Amino acid sequence: MIDVRWKAFFFICSLSIVSLFIWLTTSAIIALLTFASGLLAYLYILVDGLHQLQSWLKKPAIEDIPVGFGLWEDAFNAILKYERKNNLKKSELNAALERFNTVANAIPDGLVILNTTNEIEWCTANAEIQLGLSLATDKNLPIVNLVRNSNFIAYLYNGIYEEPFKLKDSRNADAILEICIIPLVSKQKLLISRDITQLEKVDAMRRDFIANVSHELRTPLTVVGGFIETLSDMEGAVPANIRSYFDMMQDQTTRMRRLIEDLLTLSHIESNTLPPEDRPIEMSALVNMMYNDAKALSNGKHKISVNVDNQLNLTGAIDELQSALGNLVSNAVRYTPEGGEIHISWQLRNKQAVFSVKDNGIGIEQQHIDRLTERFYRVDRSRSRETGGTGLGLSIVKHILTRHQAKLEIKSMLGSGSTFSAIFPDSRVIKK
Repeated sequence: MIDVRWKAFFFICSLSIVSLFIWLTTSAIIALLTFASGLLAYLYILVDGLHQLQSWLKKPAIEDIPVGFGLWEDAFNAILKYERKNNLKKSELNAALERFNTVANAIPDGLVILNTTNEIEWCTANAEIQLGLSLATDKNLPIVNLVRNSNFIAYLYNGIYEEPFKLKDSRNADAILEICIIPLVSKQKLLISRDITQLEKVDAMRRDFIANVSHELRTPLTVVGGFIETLSDMEGAVPANIRSYFDMMQDQTTRMRRLIEDLLTLSHIESNTLPPEDRPIEMSALVNMMYNDAKALSNGKHKISVNVDNQLNLTGAIDELQSALGNLVSNAVRYTPEGGEIHISWQLRNKQAVFSVKDNGIGIEQQHIDRLTERFYRVDRSRSRETGGTGLGLSIVKHILTRHQAKLEIKSMLGSGSTFSAIFPDSRVIKK
């Protein structure tokens, strides 16, 4: 195809040659009139083509593209090819989008895309059913205006999405959803909702079974332990040659009672769907109390230090947090060899309050770290029994921290000690 500029140049040259020939054969006036008439005709063609283009742009449709004349013929042909190519790409894109919507709606989980301000950009039909949304009317609305749950709002704005969040359906008291949020590259968020009602019912049955069995075992174990202790204390009641057996029975009974107490505690925490108390906690007093408990448990066998930010407090349930944080401290004392160092810290790190317990004990291999919070998981079973561990402590810690929108961070290296940190979100931090 010849360039438009060359076509215009050829036309002007041809008109000039014709006008020059007329000038030489007739007169200058006729030549000038011919040249002017040619330019006017050329200008009319340009203006007419521009008018056709302007009219078409008001209602652009591929079937209504003008034919054009001269220079405009090539221009309109180029527009026609572009529109056909554009329509083909649009059809391919619409087909791909339709396939994506079909696949997305076939997924049993609900999918919601949130923008940087947590407004709904898109969602699937299952998300509409599970969360009570309507894309037609709720698009570009903040999701917190539609899912009115204080714990969900706190979970959404805390920015800590390692653990999923369980949401009770306000319209159906028996339905429970598991909410996962995945940050995207463009600062958007993908919210995934999953109906876990049946899984929760099965889990509730398991928890009830464990709680009931533990509760039933508590009384006979208490009785047996009481009799063994009474007989051991009675002078002459137990012959010297079998006293060691009674001591073993007393130790195992005590261990079983401690295990049952931990099982009941864990079952209570897991079954408690109510949010924890949001009361201010004087953390300096709580941490100093744990420091004194650690010294008493250590009995001078370790060097224990503490560093507390007295201007930093929390909101939460003090009994639960005392149990969780105290467990981290007692673990450090139990698993750090005699003569080791333990450092307790309560400081602000990146707008998050962090309670950490650092020791220079035996450390933990990396392969075990991800499983430490599992029930009954032990790195060294024989050592755990020697120190009186039940294998449930860190599982209890994890559940309590999750209830407070916090997370447990474990850093350790074999032979170099460990650091267990409870990291609390900014929403629970109180600064004096």
